[in-house]
Amino acid sequence: MERKTIDLNCDLGESFGVYILGMDEEVMPYITSANIACGWHAGDPLVMNKTVRLAARNGINCGAHPGYPDLLGFGRRPMKVGIEELKCYLIYQIGALDAFCRANGTVLTHVKPHGSLYLTAVESKETAMAVAEAISSVNRNVIFVTLAGQKGRVMAEAGREYGLSIAYEAFPDRAYTPEGTLAPRQNAGAVITDPEEVVRRAVKIATEGCIEAVSGDTIELAAQTLCVHGDNPHAVEMVRAIRKSLEEQNIDVRPMHR
Repeated sequence: MERKTIDLNCDLGESFGVYILGMDEEVMPYITSANIACGWHAGDPLVMNKTVRLAARNGINCGAHPGYPDLLGFGRRPMKVGIEELKCYLIYQIGALDAFCRANGTVLTHVKPHGSLYLTAVESKETAMAVAEAISSVNRNVIFVTLAGQKGRVMAEAGREYGLSIAYEAFPDRAYTPEGTLAPRQNAGAVITDPEEVVRRAVKIATEGCIEAVSGDTIELAAQTLCVHGDNPHAVEMVRAIRKSLEEQNIDVRPMHR
């Protein structure tokens, strides 16, 4: 029987100027894909270059993590943006990260929308189509990271319409609503900080293809990549333990393009 495989990704490159956020260097040895902020919700050109270089040195996939132009709100606030405007925002950010990849002798492998943009694309076909069109116009060979489960079908269908490969993503460190999307961050318990609980949830997603919602209902999540947020205070402990536990379950942790 073929062994199960899964990718382990983390949102990185979120520092800005003199402000340091996350523990990128400590997280890198345990993940297989890095979603790198493109300077609009977090990051800046120096941080982007440093993060890409660090990922390349560690053999980690480099992905663009574009968001709304919202440094103050970390890209987590809804914004009313015209579709043509949004496509240009995305092309700008993806193109910048792609250039840093080329400059550091590596390639852009995937694109994962950030924060409020991601959640809007889950609900809005128009937004999902704009995101997919922008990605394909820059590089149709990259993977479009979308939400796993029934709620992610809008994003996935948009990606396929523009000829993109899809990687379904689940979040062991985030609570889920009964409908299958992420619980709003302002809700108590929306971000799970207990490392043991996050590890348990990660293994359950990888081995059983499901997770419990805040209501106690079981949600099916056929995920190909797991995300642990780099700004979680226990991120290093979590990714180390998740990788160890997955490998103990005979699950190969591989980059999503493999």
